[in-house]
Amino acid sequence: MSKILIKNGRLVDPASGLDQVGDLAITSGRITAIGQVNADFAPDRTIDATGLIVAPGLVDLAARLREPGHEHEGMLESELAAAAAGGVTSVVCLPDTDPALDEPGLVEMLKLRARKLSRCRLFPLGALTRGLKGENLTEMAELHEAGCVGYSQAEVPVQNTQVLQRALQYAATFGYTVWLRPNDAWLGKGVAASGPVATRLGLSGVPVAAETIALHTIIELARATGARVHLCRLSSAAGVELVRQAKAQGLPITADVSINSLMLTDLDIGYFNPAMRVSPPLRQGRDRDALRAALADGTLDALVSDHTPVSEDEKTLPFGEAEPGATGLELLLSLALKWAGADEQDQPDSERLRRALAAVTLGPVKVLGDAIGSLSSSAGQLVAGGVADVVVFDPTARWTVTPEALVSQGKHTPFAFKDTGFQMAGRVRLTLVAGQVAHEAEAASA
Repeated sequence: MSKILIKNGRLVDPASGLDQVGDLAITSGRITAIGQVNADFAPDRTIDATGLIVAPGLVDLAARLREPGHEHEGMLESELAAAAAGGVTSVVCLPDTDPALDEPGLVEMLKLRARKLSRCRLFPLGALTRGLKGENLTEMAELHEAGCVGYSQAEVPVQNTQVLQRALQYAATFGYTVWLRPNDAWLGKGVAASGPVATRLGLSGVPVAAETIALHTIIELARATGARVHLCRLSSAAGVELVRQAKAQGLPITADVSINSLMLTDLDIGYFNPAMRVSPPLRQGRDRDALRAALADGTLDALVSDHTPVSEDEKTLPFGEAEPGATGLELLLSLALKWAGADEQDQPDSERLRRALAAVTLGPVKVLGDAIGSLSSSAGQLVAGGVADVVVFDPTARWTVTPEALVSQGKHTPFAFKDTGFQMAGRVRLTLVAGQVAHEAEAASA
């Protein structure tokens, strides 16, 4: 029976409002005491967290782990190790593997491989349609039994509205959640956001209407069917407003935003920098500002990494030909702190810190809801009796994002450059998954 004592850390839990210096006791993968620990507790290992923050493990709702089918861009082992290095203890993976996750056997194999690696909890999304072709629905009930937490088309829009309606009707019948990235199949084929930058660079544009037209369709179908819908990686101010209105009307809709759209704009494309080729495309400053405000006021429920490792050969191409995507799992915590302004002080104030952590712990868990079973009662929280998914990080540590600093097999991110990189605060020292060490940056024992 393994026992761990994390002592003298700043315990922060957005769910309960906890923010105090104290100890955390873990026994057999469960948190057994918070704040004060009985003197007779005899740990097998003691970790001194003086000056460090002890928080719930991060939950990322959007990551491509590249296996099966794209092993040249990422392996399950390397990408789950990257998750642990970023303090992410639970990750939702998209179904656009090769083959797509449209069969129970594929899902079961993926989950088994992840369990053996013991780096991070894996929650797969099943394909909404067979082969993601948008024609025939998958056997959602069988995929659910295999462990899928929802159903998605990843980046592939369902062009046939009747097929989408039937999918939502079926999902509503069984209480499943459908995860959709709003993007019109015809308007969304460009490589950069429509606007002055795309025009000046001669790049094909993706107008805001590509997002809002798809949103109108999804929202009306959600209204008609009563299905729960999670909207993935919103990118525009107009899209945010539509989600805000839908929520005000009581529709069962949640939404997230990626770290790329939250921090960057189309101006960052610079002179055709392929590292900035992401999907959805980076939009204007007013869109970024609206996304930041919407995450703060709860219109957007979660911040996601949109982790998509891309190989060197596929990324070092002209902007319009480069594969969209960026590595993000190891940046999620630091960029959440930056968004909330919790990176501006040596010891961030309680309100900003809780806001940052809520966007990557409490918010994502609420989106997942009962789909994660018994974990739903304690994931994303520090609670006595709850699962010991914990991250210990140094809020004062500054680090530079460079390809060499990343554990992920994918080294391309908009925040890293060859000679210099984005300066960020917050460095993960220790990640525990069910009380087991998944990542340790340096010796932390007392």
